Amino acid sequence: MNQPHPFDAAIALEPRGEGRWRGHTHEAYGNMVGPFGGATAAAALAAVLAHPARQGEPIALTVNFAGPVAQGPFDVEATAARTNRSTQHWSVQMRQGADVVATATAVLATRRETWSAVEAGFPVAPPAEGLPRTPPMDRVRWTSAYDMRFIQGPLQLATPPAGPQDSVSLLWVRDEPPRALDFCSLAALCDVFFPRIFVKRASWVPIGTVSFTVYFHADAATLAAIGTHHLLAHARAQQFRNGYFDQSAELWGPGGELLAVTHQIVYYKE
Repeated sequence: MNQPHPFDAAIALEPRGEGRWRGHTHEAYGNMVGPFGGATAAAALAAVLAHPARQGEPIALTVNFAGPVAQGPFDVEATAARTNRSTQHWSVQMRQGADVVATATAVLATRRETWSAVEAGFPVAPPAEGLPRTPPMDRVRWTSAYDMRFIQGPLQLATPPAGPQDSVSLLWVRDEPPRALDFCSLAALCDVFFPRIFVKRASWVPIGTVSFTVYFHADAATLAAIGTHHLLAHARAQQFRNGYFDQSAELWGPGGELLAVTHQIVYYKE
């Protein structure tokens, strides 16, 4: 019997009643403390997509990390707050025991053919096939779950570069082992960027994402057509101030399709 992909195991949910599920963190997506936030976000989205009242495809997801998520079981409850003709609005709560560890909102929509245009520019980058995979980090287990090939802005904590640095990273990335792209894996991929403060200053400080948002520009057919190919990921910060910094990023298909944009606000301690 074939084993499920580790990502599918990490977001697997067991029904526990109407709108309620139980999941379990997966060791392959361990972080320095608790699980990889992208896997937590994907599990919240998976609950919405598994709900029998679900209508449409995701266009927006926001996850607020209310407290540390421990390795082990968690419970998820998804509630449809309102269903309109074109959009459906969801509220999600994730608990471990009596503690709320994350809350989320999701918006699903029925897309229709309209005039379309892309303002953002597809970054210039060499093909993924010609670049080496960045070695995973021993102390950050989830980095082994992704094939990351940096063009700009890798972590350089062991040998910090001389002079001031910007916070920009550009890389090709996909699941490892390869897995066909879908909405849940795309949500998790939106969180693969190392904290911008590590790139900017090349030194460790305690950090934690407080709020994480993904806007999905691709539909299910577009994601299915990409399959297991690498995505081009581009991230930057706008400001670091008073213990918080932001991050904005885009994820592109290899053919230049803008798949998702993502934003997060991150706490850091000095």
